[in-house]
Amino acid sequence: MELQVMKRALVRPPGDSYPKCISSHTDCYSVDLKLARQQHAEYCRILTELGLDVIELEADHLHPDACFVEDTAVIHRNRAFITRMACESRRGEEAVVLRLLSEHMRTREATFPATIEGGDVIHLSDRLVTGITQRTNLVGVDQMVEWLQVDSKLVTDYSIVHLKSHATYIADGLFIVSSIFANHPVFLDSEKVVVPLDEQYATNTLTIDDIVLMPAGHLRSISMVKEHGFEVIPVNMSEFEKCEGALTCLSLIF
Repeated sequence: MELQVMKRALVRPPGDSYPKCISSHTDCYSVDLKLARQQHAEYCRILTELGLDVIELEADHLHPDACFVEDTAVIHRNRAFITRMACESRRGEEAVVLRLLSEHMRTREATFPATIEGGDVIHLSDRLVTGITQRTNLVGVDQMVEWLQVDSKLVTDYSIVHLKSHATYIADGLFIVSSIFANHPVFLDSEKVVVPLDEQYATNTLTIDDIVLMPAGHLRSISMVKEHGFEVIPVNMSEFEKCEGALTCLSLIF
């Protein structure tokens, strides 16, 4: 089942406070802001070369995690659901996203007691797969599916931050997942790449017109995706991995 046609990518570069990101990564104290901005610029260049109209918001210096713009909204067809993030320190990131998306589509905002973040939502053309996690609750999912008018399968695991750190959809019916979700009922009957234990970060991929962006350095996972016939572009994500962010986190594509 194919994804909807994507034309635009909304992005936001890391702000001055980015090194203070919310993260439990062992290297989170060594974030190189200059390198993060270089990696973000390269990410945007790749999206542009792949034919997307890249819309760049101004950096948000007040919210350290604001470059992870995916978390602020869930978009399906001609509607956007503006999220209510679980961490109070991140609330406010979504305001400028709401204003911009309102120029392109109908929008609705999540309301208390909902918490939901885009990093928990896997997109297919006719349905979603959503994680019930540390950041997203069932109230948030119910509000989202009602507004977006789309069904969602649920993957519940309160031990994880975001589902898309463990599973993403590539294309042509193929998922890429970590071993802990390889036998989950939602993915059990689907074709999938199961990444090696030491390459879990490679489960977060971004597909643009059958070209798959993957984090550089995860050679076995990249090889497995190539074996399924996909072209892969490795992307250096070291400074975003330190803040527990990944490829899909850096854009809202619609």
